[in-house]
Amino acid sequence: IKSHLFGYMVVGFDGKRAVLNNTGLGNYSRVLVQSLAENNPRSQFILYTPKLVDNPNLRTVMRYSNVHIKTPRKAIIGSYWRSVHGMMSDAHHNRVNIFHGLSGELPLDIRRSDIPSVVTVHDLIFLRFPQYYNFIDRKIYDFKARKACVNANRIIAISECTKRDIVHFYGIDPEKIDVAYQGCNQIFHEEVTQAQIDKVRSKYDLPHNFIVCVGTVEERKNALLAVKALADIDDKEVKLVLIGHHTKYFDKIKAFIHANGLRHRVVCLSRVRFKHLPVIYHMARASVYPSRYEGFGLPVLESQSCGTPVIAAKGSCLEEAGGKAAIYVDPDSVEQMTAALNTVLNDSTRHEQMVKDGLENAEKFNNDDLAQCVMDIYRKVLNSI
Repeated sequence: IKSHLFGYMVVGFDGKRAVLNNTGLGNYSRVLVQSLAENNPRSQFILYTPKLVDNPNLRTVMRYSNVHIKTPRKAIIGSYWRSVHGMMSDAHHNRVNIFHGLSGELPLDIRRSDIPSVVTVHDLIFLRFPQYYNFIDRKIYDFKARKACVNANRIIAISECTKRDIVHFYGIDPEKIDVAYQGCNQIFHEEVTQAQIDKVRSKYDLPHNFIVCVGTVEERKNALLAVKALADIDDKEVKLVLIGHHTKYFDKIKAFIHANGLRHRVVCLSRVRFKHLPVIYHMARASVYPSRYEGFGLPVLESQSCGTPVIAAKGSCLEEAGGKAAIYVDPDSVEQMTAALNTVLNDSTRHEQMVKDGLENAEKFNNDDLAQCVMDIYRKVLNSI
């Protein structure tokens, strides 16, 4: 008898990112698992991870009694257990009905396990823009993603843009791919108090008049466009707050800042606690996301959820995330970014309308709807075998 027909199932996840990662893939994993657990109390959800750490961002997920964490039952190298042999054996032991790879990969022995599987593919940027990746990393990402797309019973793409890339690069039948837009953490929908604002402003020494750009400071994210536009906008009192891990690309930004006398107008923060991000979005007059290519573009949705107007780049999936509520610019046009910033900063009527439209757009990306969509995909798989 198929248990899912009676409203319950046991779902296993490759939970490494959910447990260990505190950026995009980890956030997606935690939001999805929490939403599934909350909306399906009769089902059980198991996060398999090669090791366990005390991650504060995981605590909310683990409050649900139907969420469990499993580490290797035997002493074994974590990467071998996860990818080649061990994790699927443990999943069998736990009577898992369906296995979900949350971050674009599946165990290489998934087919031999006879457990049906789903994989979420976030992006194939390593194929679309190979110049941003070193050769070895690119080959590893490609091997894992291609193998997972072939082996999975169904594929979840987090945007129509990512679905098109899967079909284009891997020749996968589009009928095998479901698009399930991700939501964002509930904390981005919560009210922010003046006390929180004062605390966060003091902790990071934030200015009172700023725009914000959130994301790893790497070439693809294109933060230099925002810095260049800052030099040209009408209001010379406005500052730019860059939030994200620094890479070598940051040297280009520093060079431009110094060459153009912008040191007093750019604040660079490489480590910001996740719980403080919503407060910073609330404080910002605008949020810019000039990335050349994304699988979804979560900072766009986070910003709008906080009531912050968004300016984003054209050319990938960001129009899907921001809808009609955002302003979109060419990622190579300083003039367009400057004009967009001047509009948001100087036109109070347009600013208020973008806030209103952004909040309405963010409501479309409901975590409960995401959970329902993913559970429907699980049932589709189980009903087909």
